[in-house]
Amino acid sequence: MKVAVTYDNGEVFQHFGHTEKFKVYEIQEGKVVSSEIVDSNGSGHGALAGLLANHDIKVLICGGMGDGAKAALEEYGIETFAGTEGNADEAVEKYLRGELVDSGVNCDHHGEGHSCGDHEEEGGCGHCGGSDADEEEGCGGCSSGGCGGCGGCHSEPLFEGKNVGKTCRVHYKGTFNDGEQFDSSYDRGEPLEFVCGYGFMIEGFDRAVAEMEVGQIVDVHLTADQAYGEHDPKQVITIQIAELPGAESVEVGQRVYLQDMYGRPIPVKVTDKTETEITFDANHEMAGKELNFKIELVEIAD
Repeated sequence: MKVAVTYDNGEVFQHFGHTEKFKVYEIQEGKVVSSEIVDSNGSGHGALAGLLANHDIKVLICGGMGDGAKAALEEYGIETFAGTEGNADEAVEKYLRGELVDSGVNCDHHGEGHSCGDHEEEGGCGHCGGSDADEEEGCGGCSSGGCGGCGGCHSEPLFEGKNVGKTCRVHYKGTFNDGEQFDSSYDRGEPLEFVCGYGFMIEGFDRAVAEMEVGQIVDVHLTADQAYGEHDPKQVITIQIAELPGAESVEVGQRVYLQDMYGRPIPVKVTDKTETEITFDANHEMAGKELNFKIELVEIAD
């Protein structure tokens, strides 16, 4: 049997939909006999369920997870233990001893709709963790970098289309209006896989795939509201450094995670810092930008 853990620097990574790596453990007679690190291949946003199934994973241990992601994993017969923090190896040992508890769905936000400002009324952000601060002040193993929100937080389809609810594999190239390329699955050599219509992809991309035929290539132009939304000044906050453990060690330009009062990680970018205050921007890095995609529908899984 194989058990997978969302993985980052020895810790359980806290965003299932955005994990870059899994640590996969081979279990025999109730003991770990081997382990390996498996790259997510940039899948993200819910395509990970199919990737895990292809590796014969039977159990997933992770941090944050939404309804859609859990449903996708259940379709593949993968048992989940969400809400886990700390050392990955220790988490697996707890699972083998029958001590690991599944928190169930613990992500009720999605992407650009989630911000530090959303939590200030509930008590504000409690900790700051980055690549240099994860082990001491971080939020359960989250690392710097990455984008906001948990992939797949919708249990019902967001719109209709002949491919909605199906697992689609697509190749794509993304460019800004000036022609600069910001992403390409062609360059990675591996199609992107996701369940169409459940919020695993940005809206404009998702809707385009919903009506495509296998083998078809389309070019789509997305306004900001169809992509990562407009830049929201309310998602830019300034906090006293003395009130935020770990803030003294981060620098302007660094991408880190804040932690709200419930322990949920919030990805932000440090935009300004003085001797006493630090400013964070919780907007997605491409908020306010128009995007262009060349999309090729490679395959629809049965």
